Amino acid sequence: MTETDNKTSNWIRDGKTRAPMPPMEQPGYYPGYRIMSQKAYWDAATRRLVEDRLYHVPPIRFFTPDEVPTIEAIVNRILPQDDRIPEKKIPVLHYIDERLFEDIIDGYRFADMPPDREAYRLGIQAIDETARKLGGKPFAALDPIKQDEVLQTIHDGKEIAARRIWKQMSIHRFWHTLVQDCVAAYYSHPWAWDEIGYGGPAYPRAYTRLEGGQPEPWEVDEQPYEWLAPVDSLSDTYEPLGTGPVSVTGQGGTH
Repeated sequence: MTETDNKTSNWIRDGKTRAPMPPMEQPGYYPGYRIMSQKAYWDAATRRLVEDRLYHVPPIRFFTPDEVPTIEAIVNRILPQDDRIPEKKIPVLHYIDERLFEDIIDGYRFADMPPDREAYRLGIQAIDETARKLGGKPFAALDPIKQDEVLQTIHDGKEIAARRIWKQMSIHRFWHTLVQDCVAAYYSHPWAWDEIGYGGPAYPRAYTRLEGGQPEPWEVDEQPYEWLAPVDSLSDTYEPLGTGPVSVTGQGGTH
């Protein structure tokens, strides 16, 4: 397999032709849409917040140099960005690091979880130990399929290794924290808003067409395409979570 073929295997594929789809500057169903074209309709505070997200990438300050390769590989498997060109990839890891460095929380903590900072430190260790148990290497050194297999065990709540760590926190809740942080970081970025055709904050302009499903004047028509998961991924089918707690939101069981 050539280097080009190897790179191509990571791309999403067209659902009709099954041909590889090359990375794009702006993936999604709204080609050409730019949320920043609407900034004149936002208040000054919103404009500053959005522009800061767009033009400033926070440095890595929480994760240690030893932890970065592992957590970066984890984030890249939970939320791959193979459909984006390198310079348009959203710095998900940096935003997770920023949240942890500044100790920003939701205002509550589940009783079976340590503080988020500690949970991430422990979780990274546990995933690396699981990787060594299943693949004989650190997580970051495994091939993508084997990395997915490791993460699948966390998703399923299977304590393959690091049982001393899972005694200190819920494997299910840690998995949800990981996924929630990845998704929140990704969709807080203006490039993700372009991808989904989001019109931006409605204040002070407000929405004008709240009935009948009609688009707002500034919205654009959707241009959907079909796609398949990357060939080196295990995430093409839906599987329910394991036998852990069903509810992962709200304040039940917190302290």
